[in-house]
Amino acid sequence: MNCIIIDDEPLALGIIRSYCEDLGGLSVLEVFTNPLDSIDFIQRNPVDLVFLDIEMPQINGIEFIKSMEKTPLFIFTTAYPQYAIEGFELNAIDYLVKPIPFPRFIKSINRAKEMLEIRSNIAKIDGNTAPAGGVGNTENNFIFVKSDYDNVKIKVNEIKYIQGLKDYLKIHTQENKPILTLMSFKDIHDKLPSNDFLRVHRSFIVNVNNIDSIQRSRIVIDDVRIPIGESYKEDFMRRVGL
Repeated sequence: MNCIIIDDEPLALGIIRSYCEDLGGLSVLEVFTNPLDSIDFIQRNPVDLVFLDIEMPQINGIEFIKSMEKTPLFIFTTAYPQYAIEGFELNAIDYLVKPIPFPRFIKSINRAKEMLEIRSNIAKIDGNTAPAGGVGNTENNFIFVKSDYDNVKIKVNEIKYIQGLKDYLKIHTQENKPILTLMSFKDIHDKLPSNDFLRVHRSFIVNVNNIDSIQRSRIVIDDVRIPIGESYKEDFMRRVGL
């Protein structure tokens, strides 16, 4: 996986680079102390992943991502945890708070590798003439969704949450491997029981039966913390009786 690191702190640059070398399978193509200096490099080179600090001079990491038309996968690396929700709203792979523990770094890289695999699969089926979408029978507690070239049957009560990733959805179930489909949020929401599945963010639908806890503006399912968008918060809290 080809990476670049953008951080104005030399110590942080060195730590992330050493983590990449220790882990293996990661090639650090270049490091930058100013995000603006990296734009041309990203456009001209096969960059898979960007490690990006937030608080930097001239332009911060969040503004930098918003300014780009097309971005590689990116992981925010920062000493400021208050930006976490905004970071995830920009579809960051992860949000690492400094000092970054090595085991936490490994978990982020695994997420990035998984997302690269998903993008690769999407590229393979892009242009496929078979319709996306799906069919279902919620009375019988299942739905079918199109995934790659198969129609996959999913038990509704086994769905934990659904994550939107631009043009496709990632359905997280009680099985180990998530299911990828080109359905829209509206299409899949229409096929699910509205009492159990709530839209809590522009990028997330959750099964309320699988919620472990609610922490202010986050929902915890297993070890995953899902942000609650401001425009969805009032309805969600009312629906769950809070």
